[in-house]
Amino acid sequence: MKTIFLLFDSLNRSALQIYGGTNTTPNFNRLAARSAIFDNHYAGSLPCMPARRDMHTGRLNFLHRSWGPLEPFDDSFAAQLKSSGLYSHLISDHYHYFEDGGATYHTRYSSWDFIRGQESDPHIAMVTPPLERFRAQYHPMQFEETRDGHRLQGMINRTAVKEEKDYPMVKCVEATLAFLEDNHCSEQWFLQMETFDPHEPFAAPTRFRQKDKNQEETGYKGPILDWPRYRKVEETHAEIAELRANYAALVAFCDEQLGRILDKMDSLDLWEDTAIILTTDHGFLLSEHDWWAKNRMPFYNEVAHIPLMIYHPQMRLRGGSHISALTQTTDLMPTILDIHEAEKSPQVLGRSLLPYLFGQPGTERQIALYGIFGGAINATDGRYTYFCYPENMESHDLFEYTLMPMHNRSLFELYELEPAALYRGFSFTKKAPVMKLPAFASAKRSPRQGGFSDTQSCLYDLISDPEQMHPFRDDAIESRLQTLICTEMQAHEAPDELYQRFEFTEK
Repeated sequence: MKTIFLLFDSLNRSALQIYGGTNTTPNFNRLAARSAIFDNHYAGSLPCMPARRDMHTGRLNFLHRSWGPLEPFDDSFAAQLKSSGLYSHLISDHYHYFEDGGATYHTRYSSWDFIRGQESDPHIAMVTPPLERFRAQYHPMQFEETRDGHRLQGMINRTAVKEEKDYPMVKCVEATLAFLEDNHCSEQWFLQMETFDPHEPFAAPTRFRQKDKNQEETGYKGPILDWPRYRKVEETHAEIAELRANYAALVAFCDEQLGRILDKMDSLDLWEDTAIILTTDHGFLLSEHDWWAKNRMPFYNEVAHIPLMIYHPQMRLRGGSHISALTQTTDLMPTILDIHEAEKSPQVLGRSLLPYLFGQPGTERQIALYGIFGGAINATDGRYTYFCYPENMESHDLFEYTLMPMHNRSLFELYELEPAALYRGFSFTKKAPVMKLPAFASAKRSPRQGGFSDTQSCLYDLISDPEQMHPFRDDAIESRLQTLICTEMQAHEAPDELYQRFEFTEK
């Protein structure tokens, strides 16, 4: 068996026609027509690398640590496939793999191909950027003149994109087509093609703004505006429309590139012996609920409820069938191992989704937990979503447990390491102790949730209120969900302080 794992970043469920979206996405539709479509698939840990640790290990990351590498005790599906003798290859323009906080992921594969230039990848060297030209070229919200943030390097990187072939996603697909051409005759392999798109900045060739007939004119007349800030909405109606239109254009670009891969599947007759998994790590708020982006705000379904489709050559479900079972990101790892008949370790808590494709009952999930380290514990049972916040978001009864003390782009600083203690209380570390480190609010990790009036504990009824516009509280529902949450936390060996932080009585 061969598998192609297609991973897009920040691909909104609502952007796809198969989930009721208004964007024209013929190639996502084309794959969906052959696949099982999962209707209740949710994120786990957010954002980028925490989500990928969930995917690799079949366990939630956010209960124990923030953004960081795979740990020495982690069971990565890519490493397990490689050790079983199956060749695995990663093609990615997701530059976070090559920073401190992601440095152990790509080396789990047999080989990898890194495409440069997305977002603020430190790729294009420019000692003296043309700041005044950039100032005129980009919206003031998007312009930066220092290297402290992401945006100046992002503007520099875009100077190297002169033709469509220069876009990193196009290069990822070119590398994918070359791999398929060179290796389609081999009997077994695993290929992960992962692109940073449609993550911000929403940069796509201009023809995609003209191509989608459903896309109305935005009325925006200013400089380039395709990179929103992670904050509450402050933009004008025209600016909001411009940002949303640029996201839609980038999704259309993703769709066209997906079509090139499907065309190669057709020409090489790979459908007979190749499985495909297509999903994302999380979604992205595009002004819904008066928010942009992810991380800081409540994790509404625009962020947490994500697309997933799986094709298997021997699946018994008809292509285009919808599966209503509650699933989440941690289920991908055992599914991949199951496709290749590889054993999963006892530490894996995700459930294989393969039985659903063969019309068999899967292991039903009663609850899905999702969140960011230091933020709310969010959960859904498929009927309700529950955002549960601690009384004090910035309380210091919060610790990181790790043997790999790295943040997104930096090592832990010495003041973070100085109070470290060894902790031996987790079985999933396989008898290895880990460092227990206070989670200082000043640390250079992904921003925690909090500091806003609408980050309050609440429920939403997804049947009567699917757009989550009417929060409410109900003691009986919350008590039932808290019991399920605690059961899942116990399975993941959540540290004691989390029960105290959220005032959960069960452990």
